[in-house]
Amino acid sequence: MHVSARSGPHGRVAALLLSLLVGLTLVTSAGPAHAAATLLSQGKPVTASSQENAGTPPSAAVDGDPNTRWSSAFSDPQWLQVDLGSVEAVGQVVVKWEAAYAKAYQIALSSDGANWTTAYSTTAGAGGTETLVVAGNARYVRLTGTQRATGYGYSLFEFQVYGDTGGSGSGCGTDNAAKGRPATASSQENGGTPPSAAVDGDATTRWSSAAADPQWLQVDLGSTATVCQVVLQWEAAYAKAYQIALSTDGANWTTAYSTTTGAGGTETLAVNGTARYLRLTGTQRATGYGYSLFEFQVHTSGGSTPPQQGGGDLGPNVLVLDPSTPNIQGQLDAIFQRQESAQFGAGRYQILLKPGTYNGINAQIGFYTSISGLGQDPDDVVINGDITVDAGWNAGNATLNFWRSAENMALNPVSGTDRWAVAQAAPFRRMDVRGGLNLDSASYGWASGGYIADSRISGQVGNYAQQQFYTRDSSIGGWSNGVWNQVFSGVQGAPAQGFPNPTYTTLDTTPVSVEKPYLYLDGTGNYAVFVPSKRTTVRGVSWANGHTPGTSLPLSRFYVVKAGATAATINAALAQGLNLLFTPGIYHVDQTINVTRPDTVVLGLGEATVVPDNGVVPLKVADVDGVRVAGLLLDAGPVSSPQMIQLGAPGSTASHTSDPTVVQDVYVRIGGAGRAAAGTAMEINSNDAVVDHTWLWRADHGDGVGWNDNPADYGLVVRGNNVLATGLFSEHFKKYDVDWFGNGGRTIFFQNEKAYDAPNQAAVQNGPTLGFAAYKVENSVTSHEAWGLGSYCNYTADKTIRQDHGFEVPTTAGVRMHDLTVVSLAGDGEFNHVINDVGPPTVGTATVPSTVTNYP
Repeated sequence: MHVSARSGPHGRVAALLLSLLVGLTLVTSAGPAHAAATLLSQGKPVTASSQENAGTPPSAAVDGDPNTRWSSAFSDPQWLQVDLGSVEAVGQVVVKWEAAYAKAYQIALSSDGANWTTAYSTTAGAGGTETLVVAGNARYVRLTGTQRATGYGYSLFEFQVYGDTGGSGSGCGTDNAAKGRPATASSQENGGTPPSAAVDGDATTRWSSAAADPQWLQVDLGSTATVCQVVLQWEAAYAKAYQIALSTDGANWTTAYSTTTGAGGTETLAVNGTARYLRLTGTQRATGYGYSLFEFQVHTSGGSTPPQQGGGDLGPNVLVLDPSTPNIQGQLDAIFQRQESAQFGAGRYQILLKPGTYNGINAQIGFYTSISGLGQDPDDVVINGDITVDAGWNAGNATLNFWRSAENMALNPVSGTDRWAVAQAAPFRRMDVRGGLNLDSASYGWASGGYIADSRISGQVGNYAQQQFYTRDSSIGGWSNGVWNQVFSGVQGAPAQGFPNPTYTTLDTTPVSVEKPYLYLDGTGNYAVFVPSKRTTVRGVSWANGHTPGTSLPLSRFYVVKAGATAATINAALAQGLNLLFTPGIYHVDQTINVTRPDTVVLGLGEATVVPDNGVVPLKVADVDGVRVAGLLLDAGPVSSPQMIQLGAPGSTASHTSDPTVVQDVYVRIGGAGRAAAGTAMEINSNDAVVDHTWLWRADHGDGVGWNDNPADYGLVVRGNNVLATGLFSEHFKKYDVDWFGNGGRTIFFQNEKAYDAPNQAAVQNGPTLGFAAYKVENSVTSHEAWGLGSYCNYTADKTIRQDHGFEVPTTAGVRMHDLTVVSLAGDGEFNHVINDVGPPTVGTATVPSTVTNYP
């Protein structure tokens, strides 16, 4: 058996693919989209940090001539700045690069040329013509390149800024939106200087704080509004250092302005964003007194966020087919050609097949591509052909075939056996395969998957080189072999329990199952989302005896997230009681998406990707019943987010036994597409939550990858009680890949690799313990049970690193662990024990597993 360390020359390949795909993919950014009717920058004064020579001046980037260009010196960073002449409502920036483009750059806005707000940032610039949603009110617009894509400088044919004309009056209102609104503060000096005095419109009254740092003043505008300016009228006791933060809910904040050089007097600041709440926080006083403000004025543009409409079309990256559609194969092939090797590309696609029979097609599925039937049941869509994942792009090595899916169809494979050679994050759900299923590539190279659920495969499933695989609540005609960790729960036809030889962990039933929501055409031919019901003690598919039990929700009850959507519009839709349907794309969010209503559905199509800006937590779910989150890739940004997804606030105590929150096919990625950082990938504080198939991945290859380049300490942290994980993949985190604090937890199938890039033993030292366990159950836990767990080490940076334990748990009768495996990949590092101090060490380069069948 050969073993693959997932690595390779991905950086330049990913960059090349991005450049090829830029004309085909969706570009999104933080901030609301404004009208972009007028070119504001042409012929305006422009300056730059440098120029290559006299023939490439800054003015060439705004002269309207596509044959002239600005180019900079050959070093980082460099900037180009245009003065629009007056404050304008900017909505869009178009950057037309010469061959020497920026891989990483930011666009910042300013009303005074001194105080700047970053409106757009990327580490995956693709060159060519980039059309960016850059929203805010500004007189000055600056592009700053921080990483060149070539050995030359930065070179721009055109730097075009679009927006509404008419000066500050066109975009930023003159009314004070804070006047008379509720205000609160951290303190007040005395009864005569209350917070309300800063928003009363009277320039002779004032708020003043206690004489200590820090202090804050907060105003509630009453509804969400587009903020464009803040005016501070200081008394003599002003702030030298302060920040202004925005929030839509009063709990999650985004810093919109920060300075350490406050000058007192009247300060007019370009503060852009969507908010109901604004908070001024002083961190350094300029005098020995407190902070004292005559007026805290807030100006807005366009009023409050308008009501969001449910329903609508599914956007440009969804391909809807029916059996009569011309050239089906050609359309499928065109998507595959774009996505076959685009491991870190920007393309996102969903293929939807209307009910009917499709003859003679082979849908090859590449990166960030999902194919689904639109019937209520799998057999409503029948393909006399194949849905194929192979690994020709990677010389037959399937260990990198991530981020794709197939769902809700019946297959009659041409050869009698379909091929689905996948790795992580590639689920096969609600499929009826009338034949066999081969899980390896055509050349039978390495493979490292995978997940099947709610599917019927009448023939044999060929595991071949799959190192690990999990199958849940399905029916199969047989299973060919096992490598290290093959797990089955609730599977009719599954092989008998045999661990460690053969490596089968077989549970007769799954204790709790909740199938993933899916888009379909209802009885009237309209789009709807079907939400399956919770089942207990489950065996076999949910659709064996008729329709899957559950509830149908019309599309009109969903805010369809497409290009131009922002965190503000998404949160406004949630506040209206709408669910969310993310169409394929990459969505930057500058504030947390907050799900607070019970039974909300958040469903992504085509590997829809959410990227947090400025270190916000991209998604939080309140401690409420029945929320469903499915089908999203949460991709960390360059500023560290404390969590990438959080279920329940810390200290949550409510019981959700009858209606749990469920997370399915939700993936977290930290690095690979560029430098990124996070504290914890997924944090679960709610009780009774179900995690059904997730991959939490600190990238081991791609761009922005290194011990200090994509830091993240923890994969999954569980503090809630009675949490169930089925199909848990968590890899390469600096500390614990799973850290479990709650009681009553259960895990069925766990796959892990320790961080490849640990530079030395000291970097992973855990007090007196060598290394952090892959799966840690804290000593305070009295009840926990898990089945079918595997951890592999591949310490390529220092092959002498030793790991004391793959798994660490308290030794107590209520904590039971079954079928545990540790593997040293070719001797690159070793495990001393499997669990606690039990189980033999891994030895040598032969990649022989060490196992423990039951603990204690």
